[in-house]
Amino acid sequence: MSHAPRASPVTTSEAPPARRFEYAPAPESRAVVNIRPSYGLFIDGEFVEPTDGSLFETVNPATEEVLAEVSAAGPGDVDRAVVAATRAQREVWGSMPGKERAKYLFRVARIMQERARELAVLETLDNGKPIRESRDVDVPLAAAHFFYYAGWADKLAYAGLGPAPRPLGVAGQVVPWNFPLLMAAWKLAPALAAGNTCVLKPAETTPLSALLLAEILQQAELPPGVVNILTGAGDTGAALVAHPGVAKVAFTGSTEVGKSIQRSLAGSGKHLTLELGGKAANVVFEDAPLSQAIEGIVNGIFFNQGHVCCAGSRLLVQESVAEQVVEGLKSRLQTLRLGDPLDKNTDLGAINSPQQLEKIRELANSGEDEGAERWSPTCALPDRGYWFPPTVFTGVAPAHRIAREEIFGPVLSVLTFRTPEEAVAKANNTTYGLSAGVWTEKGSRILWMAQQLRAGVVWANTFNRFDPTSPFGGYRESGFGREGGRHGLAAYLDV
Repeated sequence: MSHAPRASPVTTSEAPPARRFEYAPAPESRAVVNIRPSYGLFIDGEFVEPTDGSLFETVNPATEEVLAEVSAAGPGDVDRAVVAATRAQREVWGSMPGKERAKYLFRVARIMQERARELAVLETLDNGKPIRESRDVDVPLAAAHFFYYAGWADKLAYAGLGPAPRPLGVAGQVVPWNFPLLMAAWKLAPALAAGNTCVLKPAETTPLSALLLAEILQQAELPPGVVNILTGAGDTGAALVAHPGVAKVAFTGSTEVGKSIQRSLAGSGKHLTLELGGKAANVVFEDAPLSQAIEGIVNGIFFNQGHVCCAGSRLLVQESVAEQVVEGLKSRLQTLRLGDPLDKNTDLGAINSPQQLEKIRELANSGEDEGAERWSPTCALPDRGYWFPPTVFTGVAPAHRIAREEIFGPVLSVLTFRTPEEAVAKANNTTYGLSAGVWTEKGSRILWMAQQLRAGVVWANTFNRFDPTSPFGGYRESGFGREGGRHGLAAYLDV
């Protein structure tokens, strides 16, 4: 842990002492990244100044340091970008042979690999996540999506979506702040492979990796207008979604905003996919390999500070092993290192924004108010930045807010069950349906649970595993449509 404590840690019960290894500081160098003092909008292949927008600052959440000044696109800027994308789609990209489009996607993927260290450091600075996650997960997976969909670009007729699928036109894409670069790749790669052009809006608090991606697109000599990147807040996203020149809208973010987008597009004829919130159940049976399960629980909820839509934020443990699992989990959490996200030894980084930190605090406090028992390992929080310790609630009832509402932070709610049927009932007792996890040695039980759980993705004896060949998406208030795999092409094709 690093620095002096800002406030006394919350500890409501003692965990068994864990063996502690001290690590010398291992900071990644910031020198590999050249952050400009200010950024314009990326329209028609060039960085341009906004015509009717404004400026805002993007901040390092670990230090509260201002990183850069960024342009916020207004309605006129959105119109410029959509016009450029429409022209590029009709005149260049839509009629380009698939094998030629594939060459550009391959080129983008290779340049992302070549500039992987730069992308990882920038993502960590702007987002607050640990550098080892940016380095080992976000950037490699983003490049892998471009590689994968490059392979599909000349095979669309064999995707099982009809003999002559056609691109939709211009795709308006809005991505969240928790995985800025990776979510941009999830959306851009299939859309481009299918022959669409794109206007991408990154989140207001994490615009820098998308702007570096714009430089990579220039380096790859992608034709002007094929991808346009508009930074800004909710008003920019709303203008993009509402623009009549946009044929397809893809949104990843909160359920509330997703519902608003769906209402606004009703009757417009626009294609829409939504990937929204989640409240995933991570179900541990008594016959599970418990040491492995504890590692999966930690990865399921504390990866990326819990800023994961499919996070395993509800832990359902069979009653006979509940005490053993909770004590083992507490012991494991004593070894997690919270601090400088650029340090390669860091396990938990900073919360992305003060607004998100306040939401996490409010929901955690509600857990105590409603009678659940709160526990956090003893750890010191840095003096500056936005921080929240890993937190576990036991004695949680299904009616508690912390068991129902998406916290989007490093907070785990523990519930128990006796029978598989009870586990299914509790796991499905949510308005969401994005993901779930099952831990057991019985293959038949895994298959039975996967059939019973109402979730778009069910992991077995693992959690938070992603691959560009596999579809991802949810049901109910977690949205609709799939990203990744062959299914990810369907959302961008007129069949």
